[in-house]
Amino acid sequence: MQPPRDKAHPDKAHQDTAGDAQWSRPECQAWTGTLLLGTCLLYCARVSMPICTVSMSQDFGWNKKEAGIVLSSFFWGYCLTQILGGHLGDRIGGEKVILLSASAWGFLTAATPLLAHLGSAHLVFMTFSRILTGLLQGVYFPALTSLLSQKVRESERAFIYSTVGAGSQFGMLVTGAVGSLLLDWCGWQSVFYLSGGLTLLWVCYVYRYLLSKQDLILALGVLAQGLPMARHTRVPWRQLFRKPSVWAAIFSQLSAACSFFILLSWLPTFFKETFPSSQGWVFNMVPWLVAIPASLFSGFLSDHLISQASGPVSADEPQSGCTTAHTRVCTRLSHDTEYHGLSLGPLPAPSGSSAGAGSPVGAVGGGCQCKRGSGNVSWSPLCPGYRTITVRKFMQVMGLGLSSVFALCLGHTSSFCKSVFFASASIGLQTFNHSGISVNIQDLAPSCAGVLFGVANTAGALAGVVGVGLGGYLIETTGSWTSVFNLVAAVSSLGLCTFLMFGKAQRVDLSPRQEDL
Repeated sequence: MQPPRDKAHPDKAHQDTAGDAQWSRPECQAWTGTLLLGTCLLYCARVSMPICTVSMSQDFGWNKKEAGIVLSSFFWGYCLTQILGGHLGDRIGGEKVILLSASAWGFLTAATPLLAHLGSAHLVFMTFSRILTGLLQGVYFPALTSLLSQKVRESERAFIYSTVGAGSQFGMLVTGAVGSLLLDWCGWQSVFYLSGGLTLLWVCYVYRYLLSKQDLILALGVLAQGLPMARHTRVPWRQLFRKPSVWAAIFSQLSAACSFFILLSWLPTFFKETFPSSQGWVFNMVPWLVAIPASLFSGFLSDHLISQASGPVSADEPQSGCTTAHTRVCTRLSHDTEYHGLSLGPLPAPSGSSAGAGSPVGAVGGGCQCKRGSGNVSWSPLCPGYRTITVRKFMQVMGLGLSSVFALCLGHTSSFCKSVFFASASIGLQTFNHSGISVNIQDLAPSCAGVLFGVANTAGALAGVVGVGLGGYLIETTGSWTSVFNLVAAVSSLGLCTFLMFGKAQRVDLSPRQEDL
């Protein structure tokens, strides 16, 4: 339910309403394409160092341990700014946080070759550079979650988030293919110049065509003032963490991230050691080629299952699933103020009835739809799709359950073709998590989705670091890759069972008074 306008401060109320307005269809399309490209460039900058590590180690004389320090330092910075990124996104707007951070990490990436030659302490400068890059990129996905929760309709969030998330696979493919060529033709410095330069061009495009200078200056002013916390902007931490559904979302996100990081880190080594004569580009590219359409399909399927409807029917002939005792979906239009989401419980659907201006209206999730205009309420039965939480759980069954089955199969085959198929299926199915747990966080707390996602992603990143290390330990002690894939299956199963038992899609960020309504 939207609060009434502030009569004492009409301008402030107008600004709040405008800031919370959802994107129109053209705006949504423009921002989706732009954020898809932004996510692609985010990963281009992120994986530039791993691609160039071998060449840089030869130039600077790094051993495996020193190279590992440089590579792992990114994640320590990445873990530290997740919550901050979500908080900033909720306060000043996710698009502004993304633009400011992208301009910083783009410049830093382009300047990496210069930093590497500042002095003889190459390892120190590169480690510091990676930590700072992780700090800057850590705000991206929490700010993105905050942005989409405020600007995109619930029935379209899964597809939009999955489409934007597919940029990560695009980024890995582009950097893997183009970066390899640049390494051979122009040296490792060119990889950083290209990824950093393209990011800065993207920043210029967003600044010129999608954001106003006034909005960005206002956001910088808020940051300069130290983000003063008004009472209504504070995150209700105690209220959130009392809800089992919040903990289920956090633990499921932790499991998904940990499983993904383990596979991402160890699959190349698995293929190189198990199939030494195989073509490296096959297992480095095919899983990500599969993941892109899988991510797009999962988002489309999720939104379709939630929003599918057969259209209006007559009140005396309800469709399957519609009954006269169904909870009503109502929208009250009175004095330019809209009220959504009030649960009235079972109400009869009077055919052709009307109600006075004082009659209660509202509803949640399904049944018939009533619209008030000029004091009258008209009822039109409209059968919705599946419940939101049912679809979210189905996506997690695919993203955590079925994907772990294919991961287990990797440890029980000696065929290269089958291994590529199982790895591609596992990685591809993991993209269904974008339409499950990632969007469920926006269902639970749209008013503070960014900061809540930051908490979950911080836990996931830390668990990923631990999981990758544990995977290496298991390989050393058991001498078998099966133990690593068993670890992936165990972590995924725990996250899935927790979400299936406690996961919900009802808002938990409302005050108790609003929840009672």
